[in-house]
Amino acid sequence: MKKILLLLLCLPFFDASAQVLRKRTTKLMGSRWHITIVAKDSASAERNIDTVIAEVTRIENLISDWKAETQISQVNSNAGIRPVKVDREVFDLTKRALALSVSTGGAFDISFAAMDRIWKFDGSMSVMPADSTIKRSVSKVGFKNIILDSIKSTIFLRLKGMKIGFGALGEGYAADRTRRMMIARGIKAGIVDGSGDMSTWGRQTNGMNWTIGVTNPLQPDTIMAVVQLKDKSVVTSGSYEKFVMFDGKRYSHIINPKTGYPATGLTSVTVFGPSAEAANGYSTSMMVLGKTAAIAFINKSPAYHYIIITDEGDILSSPELKIGKRKLP
Repeated sequence: MKKILLLLLCLPFFDASAQVLRKRTTKLMGSRWHITIVAKDSASAERNIDTVIAEVTRIENLISDWKAETQISQVNSNAGIRPVKVDREVFDLTKRALALSVSTGGAFDISFAAMDRIWKFDGSMSVMPADSTIKRSVSKVGFKNIILDSIKSTIFLRLKGMKIGFGALGEGYAADRTRRMMIARGIKAGIVDGSGDMSTWGRQTNGMNWTIGVTNPLQPDTIMAVVQLKDKSVVTSGSYEKFVMFDGKRYSHIINPKTGYPATGLTSVTVFGPSAEAANGYSTSMMVLGKTAAIAFINKSPAYHYIIITDEGDILSSPELKIGKRKLP
C-alpha cells in the first residue's frame, strides 16, 4: 500500500555538463520496482540499472520465504528440527529484524510468516472470524522462539510449523544495499524504489533535491504535502485500499502478529529517514501500535520523521517536516 507517495520530477535546465537521467520499471521480489539513475551518459546509466536488478535478484534468492531453494526457506523447513547455517548477510538481516520485533514489543514480528491467512480483504468476508480461530491463527507466531547463534551463524526456530519472512522489510534492505552499491561505483544520484520502499541519494539533474508528493489516501489525485528528500528514504504503510468494515469500524489488512486481529485506528503511516529497511519496519509497526504508542516509538529515533493519518482524517507529523496538525480536506 505505497501509492500514497508520488515522485515529483522537475525538468532539467540546459547545461553542457549535465548528466542524464534514465528510468526503468521491472518486476522483482514479486513487486513492481522503479529504478532511476543519474549518470554521465545513457550507456552508463543503463549498465548500472542492470547492476541494481542483478543485486536485488541475488538478495531475493537468499531471503525469499516462498522459493524452496533459499536459505530462509531452509530455515523454515527445519523449524523444530535443527539450526541452519546461513550467510552472514542473511544472519545480520535476521538479527536486525529480531531486534525490531523486540523493540516494538511484537508489533512487528519476523515470524509473522507462520500466521494463518484467515482474513480476506477481497470483499468476500461477511462476518468476523471467531475469537478461537483468530487465536489459533497466530499460535506459531512468536519471535521469542527464534534462536540466533552469532558464532556459528545459525538460525533455529524452536517450534515445528514456525516460519520467518521479511516481507517488505527485504525490499527496503535491497533498496538500501543497491543505493550503497551505486554510490560506491561513483553514481552521484538516483532512486531505487522497491514497491514504494524508496531510497534516494544525490540530486536531480537540475541540481534540486528529489521531491515527494504525499497524496491524500481518500483522494489519490490530490497532494496533501510535499517533502524534499536529501539522501533519505521514505516508506508508507496504509489501510486505505485493503480493509474490511464491521459495525462501522475499519479493520486493516495489516495484522497485529501478537493478537491475530487487524490493525485499527490509522489509515496510513509514512516514515522518512536514512534507511528504507528501518523506515519500512517502523511504518508497519506504527500501524499496529496506534497513534499514541506509534509517536512515542518513533520519537526514540530522531533521524526518522513521520506523517500519520488517522481513520478520523487527522494528520499528525514530525515538527521537522513543518506540515502541522490538521484534517484531510
